[in-house]
Amino acid sequence: SAASCTTNAIVPVLKAVNDKFGIEAGHIETCHSYTNDQNLIDNYHNKERRGRSAPLNMVITETGAAKAVAKTLPELAGKLTGNAIRVPTPNVSLAILNLTLNQETTVAELNDYLRDVSLNSSLQNQIDFTNSPEAVSTDMVGSSYAGIVDSLATIVQGNRCVLYIWYDNEYGYSYQVVRIVEKVSGMDLGHWPR
Repeated sequence: SAASCTTNAIVPVLKAVNDKFGIEAGHIETCHSYTNDQNLIDNYHNKERRGRSAPLNMVITETGAAKAVAKTLPELAGKLTGNAIRVPTPNVSLAILNLTLNQETTVAELNDYLRDVSLNSSLQNQIDFTNSPEAVSTDMVGSSYAGIVDSLATIVQGNRCVLYIWYDNEYGYSYQVVRIVEKVSGMDLGHWPR
């Protein structure tokens, strides 16, 4: 299953971090562009906050992404919690990973490792990496990566870290679905531009 756009964005990064540093616990917060499940004007919705006008409000709601991670990375089952804030933007979301690691690290070590993973590993088509001081959400529109690590936002204190992962919750997610189809079918459907 391709799961959700948020799950697709965070799983590759969580896998990479867990492989090297181990993850003891964590919380996933996603600032997610509003979706067609929400109302454009204040109106009834079975989840009250989602009934408020999506293009005018930030809306705190739940996400199943933290639980869905365990289906792909069973070693993280029960270690993650999650929440979402739906924001009035049409596309591109930001997952904030607050993690307690099994060992201490530094911003430089963690970023160097994630940069290397994004360039030289089996996850290189899923994880991108930016160190642009000007990066904002619209810069990520059209990205085919599952998630983009914003290295300048990385925070580390001992064995705790905060990672910011941008993702195009429409195109980037769709690209992940294509990758799954290719894997299951054994076909290369071609990708443009390369």
